[in-house]
Amino acid sequence: MDNLTLLGDDELLQRLQSGEKHAYKVIYDRYWPILFRHCRKMLQDDTEAQDITQEIFTMLWIKSNEVSIRPPLGAYLYTAVRNKVLDHLKNKKVKGKFLDSLKDMEESGDFITDSLIREKQLALEIEKEVAALPAKMRAVFELSRNENLCHKEIAEQLSISSNTVKKQISNALQILRGKLLIK
Repeated sequence: MDNLTLLGDDELLQRLQSGEKHAYKVIYDRYWPILFRHCRKMLQDDTEAQDITQEIFTMLWIKSNEVSIRPPLGAYLYTAVRNKVLDHLKNKKVKGKFLDSLKDMEESGDFITDSLIREKQLALEIEKEVAALPAKMRAVFELSRNENLCHKEIAEQLSISSNTVKKQISNALQILRGKLLIK
């Protein structure tokens, strides 16, 4: 096997297009640092520049047999990076506008979110399951959760021990978890 690092871009491109994996590695090693610096200069962000540079090389690998890449290879790669950066910036701008509009909607309060609906549905489901608990357990649980009483206060109010209160709350939570996770 000849030393591919000594070959020019045109020969490497031909070998890549004929399926030679080592040609891809040489192109990658030769152009990755240059394209990354070019991309980073345009974006001013290392992580985004790495992602885009890697996308270019992934696309080159996947489409090397499908796409007609004409020499010079360097010009093709630089153009691909430029186009990908421009697309990225355009998408980032659109995403920013979308997020701004969502924030404006949230601040104006002119919408009902799915999470509010789901929260109400879950609250109703919890109330239904709490109502289905045995009477003593339900009384202990409601005093704990709705009245925010401590174990000692509940024990005094219901004339039971603190350990019984603790056990009843534990049992209630176990029952509720089981019933609410199944549905």
